[in-house]
Amino acid sequence: MINITFPDGKKATFEKNITGVDIAKSISTSLIKKCIAIEIDGEIKDLNTVIKQDCKINLLTIQDKNKLFEILNHSAAHVMALAVKRLFPDAKFSVGPSIDEGFYYDIDADNEIKEEDLIKIEKEIQRIVANALEFNHKTITYQEALELFNDEPYKLDLIEKINTRGEDITIYTIGEFTDLCRGVHVDNSKRLKFIKLLNIAGAYHLGDSNNKMLQRIYGTAWFTDEELQNHLTILENRRNSDHRKIGKDLELFTFTKETGAGLPLWLPNGATIRYQLEKFIKDEEIRRGYHHVYTPVLGTKQLYETSGHWDHYQDDMFKPIEMDNETFVLRPMCCPHHAMIYKHTPKSYKELPYRVAELGGMHRYEASGALTGLERVRNMCLNDAHLFVRPDQIKDEFKKVIELSNYAATILELDINYYRLSLRDPNNTEKYFNDDEMWNSAEQILRETLNESGIDFIEALDEAAFYGPKLDIQIKTALGHDVTLSTIQLDFLMPQRFDLNYIGQDGHNHRPVVIHRGIISTMERMTATLIEQYKGAFPLWLSPTQINIIPVSPTIHKEYTQKLFDLFNQQDIRVTIDDRDEKIGKKIREAQIAKIPYTIVVGDDEVQNEQVTVRPYGENDTITYSIEDFNKKILHEIKTYYSNRKK
Repeated sequence: MINITFPDGKKATFEKNITGVDIAKSISTSLIKKCIAIEIDGEIKDLNTVIKQDCKINLLTIQDKNKLFEILNHSAAHVMALAVKRLFPDAKFSVGPSIDEGFYYDIDADNEIKEEDLIKIEKEIQRIVANALEFNHKTITYQEALELFNDEPYKLDLIEKINTRGEDITIYTIGEFTDLCRGVHVDNSKRLKFIKLLNIAGAYHLGDSNNKMLQRIYGTAWFTDEELQNHLTILENRRNSDHRKIGKDLELFTFTKETGAGLPLWLPNGATIRYQLEKFIKDEEIRRGYHHVYTPVLGTKQLYETSGHWDHYQDDMFKPIEMDNETFVLRPMCCPHHAMIYKHTPKSYKELPYRVAELGGMHRYEASGALTGLERVRNMCLNDAHLFVRPDQIKDEFKKVIELSNYAATILELDINYYRLSLRDPNNTEKYFNDDEMWNSAEQILRETLNESGIDFIEALDEAAFYGPKLDIQIKTALGHDVTLSTIQLDFLMPQRFDLNYIGQDGHNHRPVVIHRGIISTMERMTATLIEQYKGAFPLWLSPTQINIIPVSPTIHKEYTQKLFDLFNQQDIRVTIDDRDEKIGKKIREAQIAKIPYTIVVGDDEVQNEQVTVRPYGENDTITYSIEDFNKKILHEIKTYYSNRKK
């Protein structure tokens, strides 16, 4: 006898093993058509899962779409793979998971699948949907798996990994396509009426750059056509907000084949934004006791061997440069250089914390398929700093860094999504510095610091740096990407490797501890984030051009226009004059397209009354000010980082 309890507290008893389908039939024949999956003691399972013991169950229908979205999209990935297999019989398959807003599948078809083929694949998907093909699953042995997937190299790789972990090998079949999968899936393909394939990108098998580059097809699946269309509208709005499109439209940055992939060229407008970001964070750090320095983008290989980066990070570095019997590398981070600055002169305990900061240029060899506008590049400038502290100062300094990060997020109008404490995996320690006592102490210090600060955080195993745990402060961008705003890392290893010391109160040498930190990421990634957040309409303090003056008559109103220009220019306000031989209406429209915060139109009335008539960006109406009042207004906005962005 099997006793079943439903969410409303009602109970039912069955004489033998049953499935979710059996339970639905016992309640109502109409319910069978609505059921998509079953929740058994809080765990979602396939609808045809056999129930063998007493439990609480919940039959899930479209009304439970929040619980079922992942299942819907995971199932859609399999259906898409079946469609691809039918159209491209020689294709080999890697993995096809659901993701936050859809799914993808990594496929090796020797790059034969083109963007225009997505329409053909979608049509085949709809035929599969119309045929209501069932998802069937079973558990197989290791040998059976090897035989079943003998011509699928990526599946064989996955089988070996599953077998090594000692896990069961389960497969799902729909039509003539069988896949390694733990599930869960919808009962049949008719549930997948509303699928849209989005684009094709490059991706390495299992994300490992040592593996072959595959084609990744992205798609999304929803329960209703209305939901699908709403999501596609959101995606279109995001595309219009993409920093690569806006960057091109506003002439902020560019890439050229001749310069090299992943090496951005900052155009004057973009360079202005970057300078303002650098000035903001640099000035703030100096106010908080940081010493700003400059160090070279090159270092000897020996320097990075000493730091440990050569052993742990060389795959992400450019190849060494041999010159004058020395081996140099393009640096991927500033840590060793800052250690050398600390070591330049002896330090007393009274001089700690010693905070070294730099807007540091660095190079990392990102795979070509991973390069994405300014978000992921090979040459970058990191808002970097290293705090050399006494052990008793760790918590206070860590808290101050968090406070600085929160302040920067406020000024830049970035919403912090969550705090992630990245830890070593104690069961997988090969890639980490081997010192259990150090790791346990460092991780405990950070937990205590976060708890004392009242910060809610999640813990992530196997995400630490090789030398210590870290706190990642995550934000969600306007395009929905989860990215790191700030990283704060605790390091007991670097002082040991570089033999860093300070003279303690007892007159003896002591080891400092290093806190690595970046507050606003790289200038490249932060600029990309802000471009998308503001959709190119930057607040006054960041805008490449802050005021554009348009004289009605370039000849008659020239003198007054120049007077205004000189007034603003002398106060370091970024101002231009548009005295082209064009109609006023066209010049105003173009200023709006360029998203200039303030456009001033100078005519007879303005000259006679010594006023300015101002049209703010995005507004249809103009406002008239005295010169003095408008000047005070914009200086106040710049000084206070004021933004009127509508959230």
